[in-house]
Amino acid sequence: MKKLTSRQNEVLSFIKEYLSDHRYPPTIREIASNFSISVKGAYDHVKALEKKGHLRSGSSKSRALEIISQDGSSGDEILDIPVLGNVAAGIPLFAEENFDGQVRVPASQLSRGEHFALKVKGDSMQNAGILDGDTAVFLKTESAYNGDIIVARINDEAVTLKRFYREKNRVKLKSENPVYPPIYTQNVRVLGKLQYLIRCYE
Repeated sequence: MKKLTSRQNEVLSFIKEYLSDHRYPPTIREIASNFSISVKGAYDHVKALEKKGHLRSGSSKSRALEIISQDGSSGDEILDIPVLGNVAAGIPLFAEENFDGQVRVPASQLSRGEHFALKVKGDSMQNAGILDGDTAVFLKTESAYNGDIIVARINDEAVTLKRFYREKNRVKLKSENPVYPPIYTQNVRVLGKLQYLIRCYE
């Protein structure tokens, strides 16, 4: 690859950081705004990076930039995420006994932090597009906002996948299937927030 100018290096670094933070690339206008330059100036830098083999666009979409690694392949790092399988009563979710292999996920699809995966059982979240047999990848966290899809431990026993809502004196865990009523509890521990879904078709 041809050597980059200092400004081209800065633009490339900005695109990489933006991808890492947002999981999608910046637009030309966002690059221009970050460097306080014209849209044409940002476009010229992007085209120079393409010509020198560091970027690929190949699309008319506004967010279609792709980082190219030194060997010419897509520069997206692949992460190995542990699958924790089904959880037996009394065994902590993150215990080694639950380890059930790994799934590979592009780093650009995940937020920064520690992740784990669970195999989805049942149809309680089907209206959110989460089906029986899917593998759900979660960001390990103990906090959630209303409307987030989370995995949580209830009453120090059952682990469930639901949509989270904090109410005045309790938490509501809502299914995405009208067959299942919401769960109301004061004893809930958020374990992770949904980030990515893997589905196999036979």
